[in-house]
Amino acid sequence: MTQYLVAIHHPDDFDPAMESEAAIRDIQALNVEMKAAGVRLFAGGLQSAASARSLRPQPNGEVHVTDGPYIEAKEHVGGFWILEVGTPEEALEWGRKAAIACRVPVEVRAFH
Repeated sequence: MTQYLVAIHHPDDFDPAMESEAAIRDIQALNVEMKAAGVRLFAGGLQSAASARSLRPQPNGEVHVTDGPYIEAKEHVGGFWILEVGTPEEALEWGRKAAIACRVPVEVRAFH
């Protein structure tokens, strides 16, 4: 079985407090479904990209720490699931369900 990251992409101005009751209900139902299917290993939401810290190695061996995400973008990863499934198609099907439940773009990627 392969492990997959199913990443939820939120717009930078996303406010979790404004999430609709329907979306919250759908996400909770998806979590229950994933657990029942035995595919969900871990799930988590992330704080806003503005609270991120980026660390970049420097040629002199030091690490430079800056406020904010690594890249400037209009979207950021707002949460994720780590799933373990048998096929890429199965991972994509869970990704489809996540996109519908979360009402935002979702990315599905296999771990090495």
